[in-house]
Amino acid sequence: MTITVDDCSLSFGELSVLQSVSLSIEPGEFVGLVGPNGAGKTTLLRVISGALEPGSGSVTVGGVDVHGVPSRTSSRLVAVVPQDASLSFSFPVRDVVEMGRHPHRSRFSSPGPDDRAAVEHALERTRTAELADRPIDEISGGQRQRVVLARAIAQETPVMVLDEPTASLDINHQVETLELVRELVEEGRTVIAAIHDLDLAARYCDRLVLLADGSVARDGPPSSVLTGGALADAFDANAVVTPNPVTGTEAVTAFAADREPERLPDRVHVLGSGSAAAGAVARLEAAGVAVSLGPVSSGDAAAETARSLDVETVETDPFEPISAAQRATVATLVRDADATVLADFVVGSGNRSILETVDESDSLVVIETRSFAERNFAGGAARERYERYRERALEVPVSRVLEAVTAAEGNRSGPQSSVPIDSDGE
Repeated sequence: MTITVDDCSLSFGELSVLQSVSLSIEPGEFVGLVGPNGAGKTTLLRVISGALEPGSGSVTVGGVDVHGVPSRTSSRLVAVVPQDASLSFSFPVRDVVEMGRHPHRSRFSSPGPDDRAAVEHALERTRTAELADRPIDEISGGQRQRVVLARAIAQETPVMVLDEPTASLDINHQVETLELVRELVEEGRTVIAAIHDLDLAARYCDRLVLLADGSVARDGPPSSVLTGGALADAFDANAVVTPNPVTGTEAVTAFAADREPERLPDRVHVLGSGSAAAGAVARLEAAGVAVSLGPVSSGDAAAETARSLDVETVETDPFEPISAAQRATVATLVRDADATVLADFVVGSGNRSILETVDESDSLVVIETRSFAERNFAGGAARERYERYRERALEVPVSRVLEAVTAAEGNRSGPQSSVPIDSDGE
């Protein structure tokens, strides 16, 4: 059934929680509510379920105003999985799941065959059948969350509302739960869920609604909602959004906004590979620095990150030497940059001349997760040159690259004399 939220606002005293929220959710759609704490996600879910009545506006499910009908009627339309799965009494798990059948029978009637079948089906689907005879207060929080989900499944409503359904679950059961929710959607249920984990939200939801300060900031496919700019505005944090290499869906890496220096260089070039270079590129790009990368092998993690962020990159074919044109491009990028970052740069016979381009940089930052000895395949002269660069560079972990490029650019020291690399690598 279609859910229509029309211009809903709600305040608690002088505190405005929802402000003119409007959205429509189609049958068989899985919509995720995302946003910072206090954005109004749980309140909106409670308004949609009928538990809270908005100060203005309306909510309809299949054309029925959920606030204008008895609770039993609305409970046949919408099932709720709350974030807090605790219960006041020590009911057996099966009895808790059976509570989902109450809207479908009269107040004092006993469960019928359809009720019992729905309960057993829900227990099996949530893999809680083995818990059926145990008291609800004697199982773990994660198990209780699955039991409450089973109760909602047994309720057999066309719409399900879930508030942080994976909050109490380990990673295995998080994925298992959302896979089950996806199956329910494929079977025709309409689902709206508040989801804290943005990567999981992007992976499983058809559509995301980003709430900020009680209003809808973005609404659309995950790729259009999870952008660096939107997340910066909503969460007050720098964020980089890249494709997950396994699922292909959006993966979000956020950095606290208050760690960013007040002043940053305009351009930075990164020489390196692997996670160190990828991390440096991501953090610099998220902060708004014009960053470039290379040379880097086209299959390297840093190249993949740069490509997804549309960062200027000099890519080389794996195991192929760098060409004269590529070397010239890198030299120009280094010369034009305000600072250069050496991030786990691997030196071999095919690219050792690239080290010489660093002579053009007055401001150097070094990031190392492996010793240079492990990355040097060009002999002693390359080692000597690299050590000279390190002596005048700021050496930091990747988490402090923003501070380092700012400090390095602000404390320029002239380039050191070059140390030629012999043709035999020594």
